[in-house]
Amino acid sequence: MFRSFVVAFGLVAPLAGGGAAFADEPVDTARAIIQQQIAAFLHDDAEAAYSFASPAIRGKFPDKATFFDMVKRGYQPVYRPGNFAFGRSKVVGDQVLQEVLISAPDGKDWTAVYELLKQPDGSYKINGVMILQQAPGPAI
Repeated sequence: MFRSFVVAFGLVAPLAGGGAAFADEPVDTARAIIQQQIAAFLHDDAEAAYSFASPAIRGKFPDKATFFDMVKRGYQPVYRPGNFAFGRSKVVGDQVLQEVLISAPDGKDWTAVYELLKQPDGSYKINGVMILQQAPGPAI
C-alpha cells in the first residue's frame, strides 16, 4: 500500500543562500538534499529537516514541530533508516523524482520515491514522498 507524506530536508553543513541548489545537475542536487535530510532526522534536528519543505508542505504543516512529529510517528524508515542507497531517478521539467532504497533497522526493505520541485529562486524543495514496503519500487 502506498503512503504519501511530505519530508523536508535539512543540512549537515551550513549552506549559503538558505537552500540554494548544490549542483548544476538536478539529480545530484536531489541526492545531496536527501542525504542531508536523513542526517537531520538522525540528529533530531527538526529545524534543519523542516528547512527544505516546499511552500505546499509548509501550508499543511505550518511549524517544524508538527512536521517533525508527523514524520517521526508515521515514517520510521525515513526518520530512522538503517542503510540506504539511491535507485532510479527521473527529471521532468522542474521536477526531480528520486528513488531511495532503505533497509530499516528491523530488517524490512522500503522504497521511498521523493519528489523535489525547483523553486523560483532556483533551489529545490521537497514536495512529497511516496513510501512502500518493498524494493525496488514502482516505475517512476
